[in-house]
Amino acid sequence: MKKIIIDTNFLLIPLQFKVDIFSEIDRICHFNYELSIFEKSIEELKNIIKKQSRKNKKAAQFALNLIKLKKIHTIKSKQKDVDSLILENLDKDTIIATQDIKLKKELLQRDASVIILRQKKYLQLIEKAL
Repeated sequence: MKKIIIDTNFLLIPLQFKVDIFSEIDRICHFNYELSIFEKSIEELKNIIKKQSRKNKKAAQFALNLIKLKKIHTIKSKQKDVDSLILENLDKDTIIATQDIKLKKELLQRDASVIILRQKKYLQLIEKAL
C-alpha cells in the first residue's frame, strides 16, 4: 500500500480551480493507497482562515471539511514546517501531492514520486526514476 501525503496548498485546489482532487487521484493511481496529511497542515489551514483574504479563507475552510469528509489520515508531527516533514518522511512507497514549485523540484531531485496540478484542470503523477 502506498501513502499519498497531501501538502497544505494541494487541498486548496478543489475550491480554487474546481478540480475534484480525490476522483483525479483515483484516475491516475492504479494501486492501493492511503491519503495522509500532517497535523501541521491542518494548523496551516486554520492560520489561513484567521489571517488571509476571503477567497483563501473559504478555500481553507472547504479543505478542512474535505479532510473530515474523506477521512484523511492525520500524521502527528512536532516539526515546524510541512515541507521539512515531507522531505523527512520520504520513502519508496510515498507519493507527495503538492503545488509548491520549490518543494516539487527538491522532491524530483530526490527521485520521489509527485502528484501535481496540470493546466489548472487535471492531476498528473510524476513517478520516481527506477
